[in-house]
Amino acid sequence: LLKKFHTLCGKAELKKYEKAAIVESYGKSSSRELSAHDLIDAIGKIEKILNPELEVMDVWRKRVIAAIGGYLKALNKDQNISEIKAIACRATDIEKFNDIPRERLINIYHAFTNKQKDIKAVAKITAGEIEFLTISN
Repeated sequence: LLKKFHTLCGKAELKKYEKAAIVESYGKSSSRELSAHDLIDAIGKIEKILNPELEVMDVWRKRVIAAIGGYLKALNKDQNISEIKAIACRATDIEKFNDIPRERLINIYHAFTNKQKDIKAVAKITAGEIEFLTISN
C-alpha cells in the first residue's frame, strides 16, 4: 500500500508539500506511520485526482442509494445498504453495485425518484377519499 501511495503521488505529479499535507491530514508526519486504512483512504483520494470520473460515479451511486432508500421508506420497509445495493443490481441486471455504469445509475435514480413521487401522490389522493367518505357517512 505504501508503494502504491507513492507511485500514485508520482503519477498525480504531487509536490512534496502536497504529499506532506495528505499525510498530515491523518495526524502523521511520515507516510510510513499511516495505517493500512489511512493508506487505502489516501490512495482513493489520489485516484480521484487522477480520474475525476470516479468522483462523478461516487455521486451517482450515493444518489441511487438515497433514491432507493427513500422509496423503501415510502413503502414503510426496512432499509439497509446491502438490500439497497441488491435492489439496484436487480434493477440493472448487473451483479456488482460498483460495476453499474453511470447511464444506468442515472436511469434507476430517476425511476426510483419517480416511484417515490407516485407513492406520495397516491397516498394524498387516498387520504382525501377517506376523509370525504368519513365526512359523508
